[in-house]
Amino acid sequence: MTEAVADIALIGLAVMGQNLILNMNDHGFVVCAYNRTTDKVRAFLDNEAKGTKVVGAFSLEEMVAKLKKPKRVMLLVKAGSAVDAFIDKLVPLLSAGDIIIDGGNSEYQDTERRTKDLDAKGILFVGSGVSGGEEGARYGPSLMPGGNPKAWPHIKPIFQAICAKADGEPCCDWVGETGAGHFVKMVHNGIEYGDMQLICEAYHVMRDGLGLGNEEMSNVFTEWNKGELDSFLIEITSNILKYKDEKGYLLERIRDTAGQKGTGKWTAISALDYGVPVTLIGESVFARCLSALKTERIEASSVLLGPNTKYQADKKQFLEHLRKALYASKIISYAQGFMLLREAAKIHNWNLNYGGIALMWRGGCIIRSAFLGNIKLAFDKNPKLTNLLLDDFFAKAMKDCQASIRVAVSTAVNLGIPTPALSTALAFYDGYRAPRLPANLLQAQRDYFGAHTYELLGQEGKFVHTNWTGHGGNVSASTYDA
Repeated sequence: MTEAVADIALIGLAVMGQNLILNMNDHGFVVCAYNRTTDKVRAFLDNEAKGTKVVGAFSLEEMVAKLKKPKRVMLLVKAGSAVDAFIDKLVPLLSAGDIIIDGGNSEYQDTERRTKDLDAKGILFVGSGVSGGEEGARYGPSLMPGGNPKAWPHIKPIFQAICAKADGEPCCDWVGETGAGHFVKMVHNGIEYGDMQLICEAYHVMRDGLGLGNEEMSNVFTEWNKGELDSFLIEITSNILKYKDEKGYLLERIRDTAGQKGTGKWTAISALDYGVPVTLIGESVFARCLSALKTERIEASSVLLGPNTKYQADKKQFLEHLRKALYASKIISYAQGFMLLREAAKIHNWNLNYGGIALMWRGGCIIRSAFLGNIKLAFDKNPKLTNLLLDDFFAKAMKDCQASIRVAVSTAVNLGIPTPALSTALAFYDGYRAPRLPANLLQAQRDYFGAHTYELLGQEGKFVHTNWTGHGGNVSASTYDA
């Protein structure tokens, strides 16, 4: 009979899976490694895992037999049908109280469904966001577990041991029920899209507007990383800009068409579903889509005219405006992300700890940055905060930066350089602070052509219709809401 020696099993021996196993091993946990292609198990045991306590299994039956109770199985396989296929094979081998953890980038609706389906069978399911890439997995990722709360006490010692630490605090805590963990990871990835696009726009303005060289731009990002913009993405941007090989600067030879795996798109779709104006992430997704139209863009560049000017004023002064514009836009992106989390929590009855989420993102993950500590403090001070922009720290930051973002965006417009994320950040800021928007005209238009009704100021809750032309009827639409 096989002896139960392993604390946890991990299925999926791609880079992330292998590194998480080695990370768990470093922290004293015995891990059983399994892969659908069993040759990979043997290769892993003979190479990367050689000399460790890692054990292998060459069938799911053998893997489950090697696990201590409650049996904990973590999946790091491609999201979608592969996860369901493994769950179907595992359920007959597990008992009530055993735990399945999905650490892939699954859609949160799938995690909701799996949590409920498995709970009915007595199996505890966890959908956990894992961020930090290859290095994070090996030395400390940010982990965002959600699902069946009964599983948390059994996985907490492992997860909080292997995750990144920020000021001694683990970048991992229980997020919430059903799909909450994967929803939070999805929003994290959406914010990541926004951060990356904002940095790319700043680079575009520096390169094509100011005419700066790679070393100069690298030095600018290095300086920016010493202050409010201190973050992983600013740091790696500085390194990327100055990286050279035998042919010169590598960045200038990389094709300007961006890929995506879908999580930014899922964030934008959720924002539309829930009616939350997460405009910056949406623009970041569309910017990647536009970049993919490379052939069309080359053709258009010879047909469509734009300004043919270079920046003539003080570059050093403008770079400070650009730095502040990037900082303000980043604040707006996070504010929008937390608006989406709040709305989803309301709809799904998740009890999300927003300050805790900010702390989870402070280390290990791709969006780790200095000001996440300020987000944590904002929610500690006021757990019912409706929007980050209304917190004293962030309101003051926007007051200090809003003039600069106007300079940066208007300068880019005059130079013919697209800044969709910076521009939409400013548009959202001005829209959010406007006590009166032109939606009164929009409502009048809707009522004019479709009898969709409107509310009068001071008579909120009472919907009325006007026969604008004298030819329309007095009957209003009641079910059509567009």
